[in-house]
Amino acid sequence: MPIEHEAKILDIDADAMERLILDKGGQKLGERFLRRHVYDITPGDRSRWIRLRDTGDETTLSVKQITSDAIDGTHEIEVGVDDFATTHALLEALGFTAKSYQENRRTSFVLDGAQVEIDTWPRIPPYLEIEAGSTDEVVRVAGLLGHSEADLTGENTIKIYAGYGIDLNTIPELRF
Repeated sequence: MPIEHEAKILDIDADAMERLILDKGGQKLGERFLRRHVYDITPGDRSRWIRLRDTGDETTLSVKQITSDAIDGTHEIEVGVDDFATTHALLEALGFTAKSYQENRRTSFVLDGAQVEIDTWPRIPPYLEIEAGSTDEVVRVAGLLGHSEADLTGENTIKIYAGYGIDLNTIPELRF
């Protein structure tokens, strides 16, 4: 399963971060509203799940596996699918029941070869996500934005919410 090299910087000022990214030569790609269904592969196993996501531009179906909270601790296989609702119905016909529906907003940039995203989720402060071809590249781009490796986390969304005292596993619909 391919490795994602990505990390987050939590609790950012989204407007100030956008200005900084642009000042450092980043290119803004746009803003999107995302929605997703999340399905357990094996009930109770929180290390692997299926994600059906609609970004407004594309719909994808992924299997994600967490091996650690490190920058390179997430593995993902992803394919494009034609239709969010039909793929959801197909997964249900196969016996998968969505354990949650989630929404977030994303502002996307490219900065020095990395994908940089400002993510806004309900109930928590915005965070920055940096994805690049290697751990070193993620750390380097974070440095361009004034952050050290110590400022980065590879934690998934469930753990980020838990850090704010919210058990995302108990919220079947996370909406704005």
